[in-house]
Amino acid sequence: MKPVISMVTLGVRDLQVATAFYQQGLGLPRLEFESEGVCFFQLAGAWLSLFPLEELAKDAGVDPAGSGFRAVSLAQNVASEAEVDEVLALAVRAGGTLVKPAQKVFWGGYSGYFADPDGHLWEVAFNPFMQVGPQV
Repeated sequence: MKPVISMVTLGVRDLQVATAFYQQGLGLPRLEFESEGVCFFQLAGAWLSLFPLEELAKDAGVDPAGSGFRAVSLAQNVASEAEVDEVLALAVRAGGTLVKPAQKVFWGGYSGYFADPDGHLWEVAFNPFMQVGPQV
């Protein structure tokens, strides 16, 4: 198997609100697609898709009533501590929630967390030991 994640799909309660958060709020480039039931954003080396929560659960054949922490977070590595602060502030201005303010962390980097309007966790981190950008 080739070690690549090509797409991450987030189940969202309100596709319009989630799309506005990622497109207008965070400035992600949206793919114009001929379907009103899904939204795609191009990332460096992968795609982010937004799909109604009920439909995603139906597609996967699981109960959409799950709640609480699901042991998953998404992460973006950036080039500096200042950029971590900038991205967290941008997410909050866009309507996200600051979950953990940026701080020095045990592994030698600097990171913090925000949640999007649906509660999906995003870590924003500066890792001085890891190159920023897709590697394969």
